[in-house]
Amino acid sequence: QVQLVESGGGLVQPGGSLTLSCEASGRIFTINAMGWYRQAPGKERELVATIRGSGSTNYADSVKGRFTISRDHAKNTVYLQMGSLKPEDTAVYYCNAKIMNTWFGYENDYWGQGTQVTVSS
Repeated sequence: QVQLVESGGGLVQPGGSLTLSCEASGRIFTINAMGWYRQAPGKERELVATIRGSGSTNYADSVKGRFTISRDHAKNTVYLQMGSLKPEDTAVYYCNAKIMNTWFGYENDYWGQGTQVTVSS
């Protein structure tokens, strides 16, 4: 019903910057929230940042001041601007969206396929 397509991952040197994008498409009535999570090898998936329809944001302590999440409502797209990247930011980054498919339905959770971010010299 809904697809999330991520882009923008890659290899970057420590201290560098990268911007991730995630576009939602399909049967969408309203998007209540979008966000980014990440999973490093051998670790559990963790929250990076979220943004609600109101514009309120939430960040993991480890990325505050370095990452910025934003959203384009018209394009159903969420962005994650990552700066001052560190090797410990290396992970697969997943887009998440909490979407109502119809006005009378429930909120459903959707995930992208993940995009690799590697921070290394």
